[in-house]
Amino acid sequence: MTFLPFKTAAVLGAGIMGTQIAAHLANAGLKVLLMDLPAPEGHKNAVVEGAFKKAKKMSPPMLFTPDTAHRIELGNYHEHFARLSQVDWVIEAVVERLDIKQKLMARLEQVVHPEAVIATNTSGLPIGQIAQGRSLDFRQRFLGTHFFNPPRYLKLLELIPTAETDPAIVQRMEWFSRSYLGKGVVVAKDTPNFIANRIGLFATFLGIHALTEDGYSIEEIDTLTGTLVGRPKSATFRTADLVGLDTLLHVAENIYPAIPQDEQRQMFKLPKLLKTLVETGSRGAKAGQGFYKKVGKKILSVHPKTFVYGLPPEFDLPGLDGILHVPKLVDRLRALYQLPGRGGDFFRQTTLALLSYAACRLPEIADSPVDVDRAMRWGFGWQLGPFEMWDAIGFHRVLYDMQAANLMVPEWIQEMAATGEGHFYRSHHGVPSNLLMANAVLGPMGEQTVEQPQDEIHLPLIQTNGSKLWENPEAALFDMGDGVVLYEFRSKGNTLSTTVVDGLGDVLDLLTQDDRYRGLVIGNNSDHFCGGANLLEMGTAAQTGNWQLISNLLVTFQTLLQRIRYFHKPIVAAVQGRALGGGCELVMACPHVVAAAESYIGLVELSVGLIPGATGTTRMAKWAAQRAASGAAQHIQPFLNQVFKTVATATVAGSAYEAMELGFLPPHTHVVMNNDQRLYVAKAEVLCLDRAGYRPPAQETFWVLGEPGRAVLNHMAYTLEQGGFASEYDRWLAGQLAYVMTGGKLTSPARVSEEYLLGLEQEVFLPLLQEKKTQERIMHLLKTKKPLRN
Repeated sequence: MTFLPFKTAAVLGAGIMGTQIAAHLANAGLKVLLMDLPAPEGHKNAVVEGAFKKAKKMSPPMLFTPDTAHRIELGNYHEHFARLSQVDWVIEAVVERLDIKQKLMARLEQVVHPEAVIATNTSGLPIGQIAQGRSLDFRQRFLGTHFFNPPRYLKLLELIPTAETDPAIVQRMEWFSRSYLGKGVVVAKDTPNFIANRIGLFATFLGIHALTEDGYSIEEIDTLTGTLVGRPKSATFRTADLVGLDTLLHVAENIYPAIPQDEQRQMFKLPKLLKTLVETGSRGAKAGQGFYKKVGKKILSVHPKTFVYGLPPEFDLPGLDGILHVPKLVDRLRALYQLPGRGGDFFRQTTLALLSYAACRLPEIADSPVDVDRAMRWGFGWQLGPFEMWDAIGFHRVLYDMQAANLMVPEWIQEMAATGEGHFYRSHHGVPSNLLMANAVLGPMGEQTVEQPQDEIHLPLIQTNGSKLWENPEAALFDMGDGVVLYEFRSKGNTLSTTVVDGLGDVLDLLTQDDRYRGLVIGNNSDHFCGGANLLEMGTAAQTGNWQLISNLLVTFQTLLQRIRYFHKPIVAAVQGRALGGGCELVMACPHVVAAAESYIGLVELSVGLIPGATGTTRMAKWAAQRAASGAAQHIQPFLNQVFKTVATATVAGSAYEAMELGFLPPHTHVVMNNDQRLYVAKAEVLCLDRAGYRPPAQETFWVLGEPGRAVLNHMAYTLEQGGFASEYDRWLAGQLAYVMTGGKLTSPARVSEEYLLGLEQEVFLPLLQEKKTQERIMHLLKTKKPLRN
């Protein structure tokens, strides 16, 4: 079935969620009408304008670029309600009160277009009740949406159709939300708290009960429920503080009476600890204290009985230290499950309870284990959902222990065991069994079908047998089919080590020699494209005084990137997440780029006491000159000022669109909202370029401004220092950057080649690395992962 994308939308309610939903729709290119109540007096739009102004100051930002805001029109229900007749999609996001939502739906029915989709955004109210009393036609176009906060950054979108929602509407919403909004979509049933919050709240309350009843400390529980087990660093109690204890309390108050048949209903009974904290004003991070409280540089936690904040008691988790450093999550989970003592007891008890609860919720909240796992990964940031975790520990072992603990085991799990099934996720083409999903659709006959997941981040990039063409210890080359190959680097932090750089050179040699290959994609399946040059290699060489090695590495990298730039076959970078320093230079060298919208790209070398020395400075100077109306200095200088400030302040673009504005990505970059589509689109881009008769960019000279332009840049650096935005050393480094960008010792504007400026990059880079303060910055970053301002 072919669907038309939404072009216009309206969001009713300019609260925290409504405003951010409107912003993300604008990010996706929609024209959006954001509305709220009229102000009781004066300017009628004062409420919505104040809310939007405040939201634009959020950090991290809700918009891809500040200019995206122009797609959002502001209005109020009194003056502008009739405009709702002109939009394709209406999202109601007003206060979480059933009566108010119902009244708004009645009013909406009178004005919306007869083909418009109407959605209510709620985190737990019964969807079907919100549209009660409306016409059948209205109810067929009505469904629930549950965006997770913040909508731009959290992938999960739960769609909640009612029994009357037209299936075609659900399919259109799934398609649009996935392709245009970049969402991971899960269809949930109209049950209390839907999927993710139902399971997530249960997991949170397991932690609270362990604190109040089992004698574990807040810090012990957060250690056992955080990164150790593949969950966010904020774990249980820091997450609760961030969400807000008052919000958690409100959710608990609502869900307990709504689930009378839930076998674990008592777990959701309002904990006295939570109620007391809220009543005394300890509402979490927004109040400055919740389960945690920061006093100076110390992080204190509340005592569950005295409610006094203090330093954490000593951990009593013997044997845990050895597991903390196990690199693979599956291995850590198995080791934890076998660990004797308090740490192992906590993990076994809470894990068994969680897995039993998740299994018992099917088919109540969803039809498939896949939907539950995706909801927890996309909405809560878990690396493994409950059923993936079950597989990792061992299906039959968990089942046996669950039964021994007298936990409920639903009938469909018992049927799986009886038929010999030993996992939820089947093996395919040699991929480990916990990675490919046996999507157990719970029909009346208990039949199961195997489904390939939309975006399993654990999977290798190419899964067909014989697809690997070449590899070294930190990189590999895969056949993507149709004559397109993929270079994937897997070094620590995806840094550009000598092994990665040499491997890329070998791959270009292969493409030159073999006419079967039509082009190359450079990409990987990690969260981040590239962390830049391998500073450990560089810092070690600098400390040992091996300057010739560093010089050779720099020349090799420059030569490689120039070769990529002007290669005779199409090369496409497939970028996602962070691409910093040398990683940014690699992206800039590729003439064609496919970028996930959430790409954070920047030349950050000055933060470690260097300048971009592998073509980055040259490309930025050339980009500035090419943007100017002519080669006249007065035309070039404003653009040069812009790129100079960008590099001198180590600015990182907050999205792919901002990266294009800053010059890190070409203006014709293909931006994909859904990162799962990135490699597919990159391959298609290579094929399109090849079929059109690929020609690499022309190697053109460009204008640099010489000494007069450098004086302007040096004054900018002085101003930054005087304003407190740069240290004295920062200013000196900026002077070195200005020297290269303006052509070195040239006394007046001149046309130069790229090779000329690359020589200046080499001239400046090596002496900078010999500076004590630069070496201090590098070592500080390696030790603390934070930049040093010296």
